[in-house]
Amino acid sequence: MMLSGKARVAGVMGWPVSHSRSPRLHGFWLREHGIDGAYVPLPVRPEDFAAAVRALPKLGFAGANVTVPHKEAALAACDEVSPLARRIGAVNTLVCRPDGSLWGDNTDGFGFLENLRAGCPGWRPEAGPAVVLGAGGAARAVVAALLDAGCPQVRLTNRTRDRAAELAADLGGAIEVVAWEERRAALAGAGLLVNTTTLGMTGAPPLDLALDPLPAAALVTDIVYAPLVTDLLARAQARGNAVVDGLGMLLHQGRPGFEAWFGVRPEVTPALRAAVLGDAPA
Repeated sequence: MMLSGKARVAGVMGWPVSHSRSPRLHGFWLREHGIDGAYVPLPVRPEDFAAAVRALPKLGFAGANVTVPHKEAALAACDEVSPLARRIGAVNTLVCRPDGSLWGDNTDGFGFLENLRAGCPGWRPEAGPAVVLGAGGAARAVVAALLDAGCPQVRLTNRTRDRAAELAADLGGAIEVVAWEERRAALAGAGLLVNTTTLGMTGAPPLDLALDPLPAAALVTDIVYAPLVTDLLARAQARGNAVVDGLGMLLHQGRPGFEAWFGVRPEVTPALRAAVLGDAPA
């Protein structure tokens, strides 16, 4: 549909941002619901981020998503943030309020859990310990979401142990820091294995992890979606584990922001997945 002078506008702020699939994601929903609105890429250098964020309400934006490397800076730039975003230490969703103030939230954990529930309906967070590889921003959101959802224990391992220890100290709760060299042993008795590292991503080194101690009933997921089926997922599937790819986390995390900006709660569908992947018209 044609945009009017009353169109609501949102976007995604990152540096770089040209690789982001969020414009495809939100553009699909805007067309699907016939909304008078637009969602645009906003390439912002780190040194310009604070000023750019404060300009959003002045430019009439409804809000924005925030991606690498700005999620931590976004937390500091907001007037108010959700308790969850404060706990994670990062904001990925900004809402411009009528009074011109900025509210920030983190929907990555929501997207992660919704993706698992949709991709493997029988999975339950309380079913057993989760092994989480990595200790970056995504891992913080994933671990917080798992603990809040009732996961009895998170076994956290990272190539740099200090980062994992820092994450555990910040979030608290039932987190056991495991040395990277002990990652294989940590799989014993686990109900979930999550890779939040870039290992296995297109152009990155492979993830070196033998899966033999992992129970056959465990669910395996990788938040990477390029490639869509990583080597980890392929090997897990070959041995009989249920697997969930990482694309759905991106799709589901976008739903709360879209609702806040455009007034409609969108759904994740096969047609949406195809459009975001580029298998159908974007």
